[in-house]
Amino acid sequence: MMEIRTPKTGKAKRVLEKRAPKLVETGKKTLILHGTKTSATLSSVLMELYRLKKGGAIRYSRRNENIRPFESGGETSLEFFSQKTDCSIFVYGSHTKKRPDNLVLGRMYDHQVYDLIEVGIENFKSLLAFSYDKKFAPHEGSKPFICFTGEGFENVPELKHLKEVLTDLFRGEVVDNLNLTGLDRAYVCSAISPTKVFLTHCALKLKKSGSIVPRMELVEVGPSMDLVIRRNRLPNDSLMKEAMRTSKDKPKKKVKNVDQDAVLGKTGKIYMPDQKLGDMKLLDKSKGLKRERKEAKLKHKEETVSKKMKESSE
Repeated sequence: MMEIRTPKTGKAKRVLEKRAPKLVETGKKTLILHGTKTSATLSSVLMELYRLKKGGAIRYSRRNENIRPFESGGETSLEFFSQKTDCSIFVYGSHTKKRPDNLVLGRMYDHQVYDLIEVGIENFKSLLAFSYDKKFAPHEGSKPFICFTGEGFENVPELKHLKEVLTDLFRGEVVDNLNLTGLDRAYVCSAISPTKVFLTHCALKLKKSGSIVPRMELVEVGPSMDLVIRRNRLPNDSLMKEAMRTSKDKPKKKVKNVDQDAVLGKTGKIYMPDQKLGDMKLLDKSKGLKRERKEAKLKHKEETVSKKMKESSE
């Protein structure tokens, strides 16, 4: 039987709580791995991906001979590294005669391989191949724009799959609001054909436009490359259903006697109990009686005066 080990220190408990499933997941970390053989181009690609994801990526530069993501049994090492580093996305580079400059992008669910897509690298241009004003260089860890252009991302299944993986790879932390001054980079993906995508990294320049919203200009800062789709593997239905499961939100408690009206807006009903006015006590009851007596005396006095004046006139 397997021994179930429980955390004994506060630090170990906090680490396990960080790795526990959450309703709103934090930014996904990326694991970058080298295969048995890598070319100079592929090593540059992996290094520059690590620089772009710095702060949210872990890179192992040693060669890994036992990783074969598309073969049965070749996923064990990947799952081990994923559990060790708590990474949910991986980039694996290998170079063979049959598949030169090969890059495998994949996602993990519960430290198991969820889906895979394999692309070939062509027309790669490094960061050093671009000349631009260094003051426009993107800051480390900034939130990027991701732009997908081309109908293929909506119609071709392989390109739709690549779009999902690239979005998870580059988007970083999920946030509700953005500050325009913090947006300084963009990833532009253009579908050239049903099997080829041009990917480039650009810096954003904010300029005056005469309105509140500034005008944006793109400055290509690299790297850039063509991604040629080779193989892909989608998750099976049961794994996808389990990964897409979310916790049911508790239904809001209905407020009684409150309705929404298109004209009046929010309306409500108020129920009042029967009021027995006959049994209600008057707080100033004595003062009321004194006033009545005083009025009666004045009336009696006026009547007697008028009566005497009438008798004297006779």
